Amino acid sequence: MRLVIQRVKKAKVLVKGKDKIVGKINEGLFILMGVKDGDSIEDAERLAEKVSKLRIMADKKGKMNLSIKDVGGEVLVVSQFTLYADTSKGNRPSFIKAGVPELAKDIYEHFIAQLKEKGIKVETGEFGAYMEINTELDGPVTIIL
Repeated sequence: MRLVIQRVKKAKVLVKGKDKIVGKINEGLFILMGVKDGDSIEDAERLAEKVSKLRIMADKKGKMNLSIKDVGGEVLVVSQFTLYADTSKGNRPSFIKAGVPELAKDIYEHFIAQLKEKGIKVETGEFGAYMEINTELDGPVTIIL
């Protein structure tokens, strides 16, 4: 699994063609999540635990010292198979390393459920849909796990 985590002041996801907001958060973390072949439910559990404890939120002195739970922040998770793009053999990306949609969706949903079990408010995109994403980055802070 690959996560691109960005600290945000706010973020929202609209499904293209529906003009409908499917996920919206205020202060928190915007997470792009890619699943590759060979990833497992256990990987989702391990990374959900890591995200819940990741100290990248600012304290009163502006230091990255607090977790998403410490600040009562929210998380917006969007599936992104293109995180496993391979351009080593040309200019057109290959996505052969990305997990098959059925596997990826199960792992994606399990990751979200794990965050919710930890008491974190979670919003999502729509798995497999073409989406328009708007974020207001805070920092900017971007972490890749």
